Amino acid sequence: MSESIKTSQEIESLREGGKILREALNAAKAKSLSSMEQSVSTLDVSLAAEEVILAHGATPAFKGYPEGDENPFPETACVSLNDEIVHGVPSKNRLIKSGDIVKIDVGVKHKNLFTDAAISVIVGKGSAEAQKIVKVTRESLEIGLRELKAGKFLGDYGNAVEKFVVKNGFYVVRGLVGHGVGHAVHEAPQIPNFGKAGTGIKWKEGMVIALEPMVNELNSSIKLGSDGLTFLTKKGGISAHFEDTVVITKKGCEILTR
Repeated sequence: MSESIKTSQEIESLREGGKILREALNAAKAKSLSSMEQSVSTLDVSLAAEEVILAHGATPAFKGYPEGDENPFPETACVSLNDEIVHGVPSKNRLIKSGDIVKIDVGVKHKNLFTDAAISVIVGKGSAEAQKIVKVTRESLEIGLRELKAGKFLGDYGNAVEKFVVKNGFYVVRGLVGHGVGHAVHEAPQIPNFGKAGTGIKWKEGMVIALEPMVNELNSSIKLGSDGLTFLTKKGGISAHFEDTVVITKKGCEILTR
C-alpha cells in the first residue's frame, strides 16, 4: 500500500492538477448542457475537457491508456450515457439528447502525477428516477468521505456508501471499484463501494485515493460492451457515477479535485 502515500510536495502538485481537472470537468459539463440549444456529441464533451487540460500544459491521463495495450482508451474523457456505467468511448456520431444522464470521467497528468474525478449531469429536466439516482450517488460520495481519516478502516467507507444507496432503493456496482492514484492512474488499494465496517486496511496519513461510487437502478450487475471498454448495466436500467481524488489526513481528508 505504500505506493499510495505521497510527500507534501507531491500533494501540492496534485492540488494543482486537481484544479486543472475540475476546470476541465466544468467545461465538459457546460458542453453537455449546451446540447439543449445545439447539436453536441459525446466527442464534443471530451474535446471540451481536453482543451482545458492542454491549455494548462497538462496531459490527458486516459488518452492512450493503458500504454501498449491492444485496445487503449482513445480519447480524453470517458463519456457514458444512461445505462452506460463508466468508460464510455466518445464518438462524433453519439449525440446527447434532453433527458440523458451524462457521466463524465477525466484524468489529468500534471508534473508527472495523476488525479482522477467524475461527475454525472442530467441534460434538461430528466425523469424523476434520473434526478433521484444522480442525487443519491452524489450524496453517497459525501457520506463516504466523512468516514475517511488516518486510523479508520477501508470497510468503514464502503459500508457507509452502500447502506445509504440501498436505503434509497438503488444498488452499488460490485464489479468496479475506486483505487489509489498519484504516481499512476491506478494504484493500490482497490476501494469497493461496499464492505463491513471495521475491516480492511487502515488509512494512513498521506494516502491519495480516488473514491467513486457507481450506482445502478435495477441491480448491481454489469456487462462489458462490444467495444471492449464500456461497462453497462446488465438489465438496462440507468446508472450514475461521481468521483473525487482525496488525500487522507489525521483529522479526515482533503479533496484535491474540487
